[in-house]
Amino acid sequence: MNCLDRAREVLDIEIEALQKVRGSLDASFEEAVSVILDCLRQNGKIVLTGIGKSLHIADKISATLASTGSTSVVLHPVQAVHGDLGIVTARDVLIAISYSGESDELLTLLPIVKRLNVKIVSITASRDNSLAKLSDVVIVAAVEREACPFNMAPTASTTTALAVGDALAMVLLEAQGFRKEDYARLHPGGAIGRALLLRVADILRPPDRVAKISAEAPVRDALVEMTRARAGSCAVVDDLDRVVGIFTDGDLRRHLSRRHVILDEPVKTVMTANPVTVRPEQLAVDVLAVFEKNNIDDLIVVDAQKKFIGLIDIQDLPKLKIL
Repeated sequence: MNCLDRAREVLDIEIEALQKVRGSLDASFEEAVSVILDCLRQNGKIVLTGIGKSLHIADKISATLASTGSTSVVLHPVQAVHGDLGIVTARDVLIAISYSGESDELLTLLPIVKRLNVKIVSITASRDNSLAKLSDVVIVAAVEREACPFNMAPTASTTTALAVGDALAMVLLEAQGFRKEDYARLHPGGAIGRALLLRVADILRPPDRVAKISAEAPVRDALVEMTRARAGSCAVVDDLDRVVGIFTDGDLRRHLSRRHVILDEPVKTVMTANPVTVRPEQLAVDVLAVFEKNNIDDLIVVDAQKKFIGLIDIQDLPKLKIL
Protein backbone atom coordinates (compact mmCIF):
# COMPACT_ATOMS: atom_id res chain seq x y z
CA MET A 1 0.00 0.00 0.00
CA ASN A 2 1.23 3.47 -0.85
CA CYS A 3 0.28 5.48 2.24
CA LEU A 4 0.25 8.83 0.41
CA ASP A 5 -2.02 7.50 -2.30
CA ARG A 6 -4.37 6.07 0.31
CA ALA A 7 -4.35 9.33 2.29
CA ARG A 8 -5.23 11.29 -0.84
CA GLU A 9 -7.99 8.82 -1.63
CA VAL A 10 -9.48 9.37 1.84
CA LEU A 11 -9.39 13.13 1.34
CA ASP A 12 -10.93 12.78 -2.12
CA ILE A 13 -13.80 10.74 -0.67
CA GLU A 14 -14.44 13.36 1.99
CA ILE A 15 -14.20 16.24 -0.50
CA GLU A 16 -16.68 14.43 -2.73
CA ALA A 17 -19.00 13.99 0.25
CA LEU A 18 -18.78 17.68 1.14
CA GLN A 19 -19.57 18.67 -2.44
CA LYS A 20 -22.59 16.37 -2.46
CA VAL A 21 -23.94 17.81 0.78
CA ARG A 22 -23.25 21.35 -0.41
CA GLY A 23 -25.34 20.70 -3.48
CA SER A 24 -28.18 19.15 -1.48
CA LEU A 25 -28.66 22.03 0.97
CA ASP A 26 -32.19 23.39 0.58
CA ALA A 27 -34.92 25.34 2.33
CA SER A 28 -34.62 23.04 5.34
CA PHE A 29 -31.31 24.65 6.20
CA GLU A 30 -32.95 28.09 6.08
CA GLU A 31 -35.79 26.79 8.24
CA ALA A 32 -33.30 25.44 10.77
CA VAL A 33 -31.60 28.83 10.94
CA SER A 34 -34.96 30.52 11.50
CA VAL A 35 -35.90 28.10 14.29
CA ILE A 36 -32.54 28.57 16.01
CA LEU A 37 -32.66 32.36 15.73
CA ASP A 38 -36.15 32.40 17.28
CA CYS A 39 -34.77 30.30 20.13
CA LEU A 40 -31.80 32.59 20.74
CA ARG A 41 -33.94 35.73 20.59
CA GLN A 42 -36.05 34.27 23.41
CA ASN A 43 -32.88 33.75 25.47
CA GLY A 44 -32.95 30.04 24.78
CA LYS A 45 -29.93 27.92 23.96
CA ILE A 46 -28.88 25.36 21.37
CA VAL A 47 -28.61 21.85 22.80
CA LEU A 48 -26.64 19.35 20.70
CA THR A 49 -26.76 15.61 21.08
CA GLY A 50 -25.61 12.43 19.39
CA ILE A 51 -24.08 9.09 20.32
CA GLY A 52 -20.66 7.63 19.59
CA LYS A 53 -18.66 9.63 17.03
CA SER A 54 -21.66 11.87 16.46
CA LEU A 55 -21.45 13.03 20.07
CA HIS A 56 -17.86 14.13 19.48
CA ILE A 57 -19.03 16.07 16.43
CA ALA A 58 -21.84 17.59 18.50
CA ASP A 59 -19.28 18.66 21.09
CA LYS A 60 -17.17 20.50 18.51
CA ILE A 61 -20.16 22.17 16.85
CA SER A 62 -21.42 23.31 20.24
CA ALA A 63 -18.02 24.80 21.08
CA THR A 64 -17.97 26.69 17.77
CA LEU A 65 -21.49 28.00 18.30
CA ALA A 66 -20.76 29.14 21.86
CA SER A 67 -17.55 30.90 20.82
CA THR A 68 -19.30 32.82 18.05
CA GLY A 69 -22.25 34.22 19.97
CA SER A 70 -24.81 31.37 19.98
CA THR A 71 -25.31 29.94 23.46
CA SER A 72 -24.89 26.18 23.25
CA VAL A 73 -24.43 23.07 25.38
CA VAL A 74 -24.02 19.34 24.74
CA LEU A 75 -26.40 16.73 26.12
CA HIS A 76 -25.35 13.08 26.36
CA PRO A 77 -28.49 11.09 25.46
CA VAL A 78 -27.83 8.37 28.04
CA GLN A 79 -27.15 10.83 30.86
CA ALA A 80 -30.18 12.86 29.75
CA VAL A 81 -32.64 10.16 30.79
CA HIS A 82 -30.89 9.91 34.15
CA GLY A 83 -31.31 13.52 35.17
CA ASP A 84 -29.33 15.67 32.73
CA LEU A 85 -32.54 16.46 30.84
CA GLY A 86 -32.86 19.25 33.40
CA ILE A 87 -30.62 21.45 31.28
CA VAL A 88 -33.31 21.59 28.55
CA THR A 89 -36.05 24.22 28.70
CA ALA A 90 -39.01 24.98 26.47
CA ARG A 91 -37.14 27.98 25.01
CA ASP A 92 -34.33 25.78 23.69
CA VAL A 93 -33.80 24.01 20.38
CA LEU A 94 -32.26 20.53 20.12
CA ILE A 95 -29.93 19.56 17.27
CA ALA A 96 -29.65 15.79 17.02
CA ILE A 97 -26.89 14.22 14.93
CA SER A 98 -27.13 10.64 13.68
CA TYR A 99 -26.24 9.44 10.22
CA SER A 100 -28.44 6.33 10.36
CA GLY A 101 -31.16 8.06 12.31
CA GLU A 102 -31.80 4.81 14.14
CA SER A 103 -29.63 5.15 17.27
CA ASP A 104 -31.62 3.71 20.16
CA GLU A 105 -30.29 6.24 22.65
CA LEU A 106 -31.55 9.16 20.57
CA LEU A 107 -34.87 7.53 19.79
CA THR A 108 -35.42 7.10 23.53
CA LEU A 109 -34.57 10.74 24.23
CA LEU A 110 -36.41 12.59 21.47
CA PRO A 111 -40.04 11.73 22.40
CA ILE A 112 -39.29 13.00 25.92
CA VAL A 113 -37.84 16.24 24.52
CA LYS A 114 -40.86 16.71 22.25
CA ARG A 115 -43.13 16.61 25.29
CA LEU A 116 -41.26 19.68 26.55
CA ASN A 117 -42.34 21.52 23.36
CA VAL A 118 -38.71 21.82 22.29
CA LYS A 119 -38.08 22.17 18.55
CA ILE A 120 -35.87 19.42 17.13
CA VAL A 121 -33.48 19.86 14.21
CA SER A 122 -31.76 16.75 12.93
CA ILE A 123 -28.65 16.28 10.79
CA THR A 124 -29.03 12.85 9.24
CA ALA A 125 -28.82 10.82 6.02
CA SER A 126 -32.48 10.89 4.93
CA ARG A 127 -35.98 12.12 5.69
CA ASP A 128 -37.30 8.60 6.05
CA ASN A 129 -35.49 7.32 9.13
CA SER A 130 -36.87 7.33 12.68
CA LEU A 131 -34.90 10.38 13.79
CA ALA A 132 -36.15 12.45 10.86
CA LYS A 133 -39.75 11.50 11.60
CA LEU A 134 -39.37 12.80 15.16
CA SER A 135 -37.80 16.08 14.00
CA ASP A 136 -39.35 19.43 13.19
CA VAL A 137 -36.61 20.25 10.68
CA VAL A 138 -34.37 17.78 8.85
CA ILE A 139 -31.04 18.75 7.27
CA VAL A 140 -30.07 15.90 4.97
CA ALA A 141 -26.33 15.23 4.87
CA ALA A 142 -26.05 11.99 2.91
CA VAL A 143 -22.77 10.62 1.53
CA GLU A 144 -22.08 8.03 -1.15
CA ARG A 145 -19.58 6.13 0.98
CA GLU A 146 -17.35 6.31 4.01
CA ALA A 147 -13.58 6.53 3.61
CA CYS A 148 -13.32 3.34 5.65
CA PRO A 149 -12.50 0.34 3.36
CA PHE A 150 -15.34 -1.58 5.04
CA ASN A 151 -17.69 1.41 4.62
CA MET A 152 -18.34 1.24 8.36
CA ALA A 153 -16.18 3.65 10.40
CA PRO A 154 -17.82 7.12 10.39
CA THR A 155 -15.48 9.32 8.33
CA ALA A 156 -17.10 11.12 5.40
CA SER A 157 -20.42 11.21 7.26
CA THR A 158 -18.94 12.82 10.37
CA THR A 159 -16.94 15.28 8.27
CA THR A 160 -20.08 16.46 6.51
CA ALA A 161 -22.03 16.70 9.76
CA LEU A 162 -19.26 18.84 11.22
CA ALA A 163 -19.20 21.04 8.11
CA VAL A 164 -22.98 21.53 8.27
CA GLY A 165 -22.58 22.54 11.91
CA ASP A 166 -19.87 25.04 10.96
CA ALA A 167 -22.15 26.43 8.25
CA LEU A 168 -24.93 26.90 10.81
CA ALA A 169 -22.57 28.62 13.22
CA MET A 170 -21.25 31.07 10.64
CA VAL A 171 -24.70 31.92 9.26
CA LEU A 172 -25.95 32.51 12.81
CA LEU A 173 -22.89 34.64 13.56
CA GLU A 174 -23.70 36.99 10.70
CA ALA A 175 -27.45 36.95 11.31
CA GLN A 176 -26.91 38.12 14.89
CA GLY A 177 -24.48 40.87 13.93
CA PHE A 178 -21.66 39.23 15.89
CA ARG A 179 -18.57 41.47 15.66
CA LYS A 180 -14.84 41.07 16.02
CA GLU A 181 -15.09 42.85 19.38
CA ASP A 182 -17.63 40.25 20.54
CA TYR A 183 -15.27 37.49 19.49
CA ALA A 184 -12.50 39.10 21.52
CA ARG A 185 -14.76 39.27 24.57
CA LEU A 186 -15.33 35.51 24.38
CA HIS A 187 -11.64 34.74 23.80
CA PRO A 188 -9.79 36.72 26.50
CA GLY A 189 -6.95 34.21 26.86
CA GLY A 190 -4.05 33.27 24.63
CA ALA A 191 -2.85 34.81 21.40
CA ILE A 192 -6.36 35.42 20.05
CA GLY A 193 -7.33 37.37 23.14
CA ARG A 194 -4.17 39.44 23.14
CA ALA A 195 -4.48 40.32 19.48
CA LEU A 196 -8.15 41.21 19.67
CA LEU A 197 -8.39 42.86 23.08
CA LEU A 198 -5.23 44.97 23.04
CA ARG A 199 -5.58 48.45 21.63
CA VAL A 200 -2.95 50.64 20.03
CA ALA A 201 -2.89 52.70 23.23
CA ASP A 202 -1.78 49.57 25.11
CA ILE A 203 1.22 48.80 22.90
CA LEU A 204 2.63 52.17 21.82
CA ARG A 205 6.07 53.19 23.08
CA PRO A 206 6.19 55.60 26.04
CA PRO A 207 7.38 59.20 25.42
CA ASP A 208 10.93 58.57 26.64
CA ARG A 209 11.39 55.95 23.93
CA VAL A 210 9.97 58.04 21.09
CA ALA A 211 11.82 60.48 18.86
CA LYS A 212 9.93 63.62 17.80
CA ILE A 213 11.16 66.79 16.14
CA SER A 214 9.94 69.97 14.46
CA ALA A 215 9.75 70.01 10.68
CA GLU A 216 12.08 73.04 10.66
CA ALA A 217 14.80 71.37 12.76
CA PRO A 218 17.94 70.14 10.98
CA VAL A 219 18.49 66.49 10.17
CA ARG A 220 21.35 66.51 12.67
CA ASP A 221 18.86 67.11 15.51
CA ALA A 222 16.64 64.32 14.22
CA LEU A 223 19.57 61.89 14.44
CA VAL A 224 20.31 63.04 17.99
CA GLU A 225 16.67 62.43 18.94
CA MET A 226 16.65 58.99 17.32
CA THR A 227 19.85 58.06 19.16
CA ARG A 228 18.42 59.25 22.47
CA ALA A 229 15.23 57.24 21.99
CA ARG A 230 17.12 54.25 20.56
CA ALA A 231 14.69 54.33 17.67
CA GLY A 232 14.98 53.86 13.94
CA SER A 233 12.60 56.68 13.14
CA CYS A 234 11.57 60.15 14.20
CA ALA A 235 8.09 61.67 14.05
CA VAL A 236 8.06 65.09 12.37
CA VAL A 237 5.48 67.60 13.66
CA ASP A 238 4.35 71.15 12.95
CA ASP A 239 3.94 73.99 15.46
CA LEU A 240 0.63 72.51 16.67
CA ASP A 241 2.22 69.10 17.27
CA ARG A 242 0.38 67.63 14.27
CA VAL A 243 2.25 64.90 12.44
CA VAL A 244 3.42 66.00 9.00
CA GLY A 245 5.97 63.30 8.29
CA ILE A 246 8.34 60.63 9.48
CA PHE A 247 12.12 60.48 9.14
CA THR A 248 13.71 57.03 9.23
CA ASP A 249 17.09 55.37 8.94
CA GLY A 250 16.00 54.42 5.44
CA ASP A 251 15.39 58.05 4.50
CA LEU A 252 18.86 58.96 5.75
CA ARG A 253 20.55 56.24 3.70
CA ARG A 254 18.62 57.09 0.55
CA HIS A 255 19.50 60.78 0.69
CA LEU A 256 23.14 60.20 1.66
CA SER A 257 23.55 57.97 -1.39
CA ARG A 258 22.66 60.95 -3.62
CA ARG A 259 24.33 63.80 -1.72
CA HIS A 260 26.83 63.92 1.11
CA VAL A 261 25.85 67.03 3.05
CA ILE A 262 22.33 66.88 4.51
CA LEU A 263 22.88 67.13 8.27
CA ASP A 264 22.19 70.86 8.39
CA GLU A 265 19.18 70.76 6.06
CA PRO A 266 15.67 71.02 7.55
CA VAL A 267 14.32 67.56 8.20
CA LYS A 268 11.19 68.44 6.24
CA THR A 269 13.22 68.30 3.03
CA VAL A 270 14.20 64.64 3.54
CA MET A 271 11.32 63.21 5.54
CA THR A 272 8.54 60.96 4.24
CA ALA A 273 5.50 63.24 4.16
CA ASN A 274 1.99 62.11 5.09
CA PRO A 275 3.12 58.92 6.81
CA VAL A 276 0.83 56.02 7.62
CA THR A 277 -0.70 56.55 11.06
CA VAL A 278 -3.02 54.73 13.45
CA ARG A 279 -5.37 55.84 16.21
CA PRO A 280 -4.96 54.79 19.87
CA GLU A 281 -8.38 53.09 19.99
CA GLN A 282 -7.65 50.73 17.09
CA LEU A 283 -7.16 47.03 17.81
CA ALA A 284 -3.67 45.61 17.93
CA VAL A 285 -4.69 43.00 15.38
CA ASP A 286 -5.45 45.82 12.92
CA VAL A 287 -1.94 47.19 13.42
CA LEU A 288 -0.49 43.93 12.13
CA ALA A 289 -2.43 44.36 8.89
CA VAL A 290 -1.21 47.97 8.51
CA PHE A 291 2.43 46.92 8.91
CA GLU A 292 2.03 44.13 6.38
CA LYS A 293 0.09 46.17 3.83
CA ASN A 294 2.51 49.10 3.81
CA ASN A 295 5.76 47.15 4.35
CA ILE A 296 6.94 49.50 7.10
CA ASP A 297 8.62 49.06 10.49
CA ASP A 298 7.29 52.07 12.41
CA LEU A 299 3.77 53.41 12.88
CA ILE A 300 3.01 56.83 14.31
CA VAL A 301 0.01 57.07 16.63
CA VAL A 302 -2.13 60.22 16.36
CA ASP A 303 -5.38 61.51 17.80
CA ALA A 304 -8.43 62.70 15.86
CA GLN A 305 -6.71 66.04 15.15
CA LYS A 306 -3.60 64.20 13.88
CA LYS A 307 -1.63 65.31 16.92
CA PHE A 308 1.27 63.11 17.89
CA ILE A 309 0.65 60.58 20.67
CA GLY A 310 3.32 57.93 20.27
CA LEU A 311 4.84 55.31 18.03
CA ILE A 312 4.72 51.54 17.51
CA ASP A 313 7.87 49.73 16.44
CA ILE A 314 7.28 46.36 14.77
CA GLN A 315 10.15 44.96 16.84
CA ASP A 316 8.02 45.40 19.98
CA LEU A 317 5.21 43.14 18.78
CA PRO A 318 6.89 39.75 19.40
CA LYS A 319 7.61 40.76 23.01
CA LEU A 320 3.92 41.57 23.43
CA LYS A 321 3.13 38.12 21.92
CA ILE A 322 1.03 39.67 19.18
CA LEU A 323 2.98 38.36 16.18
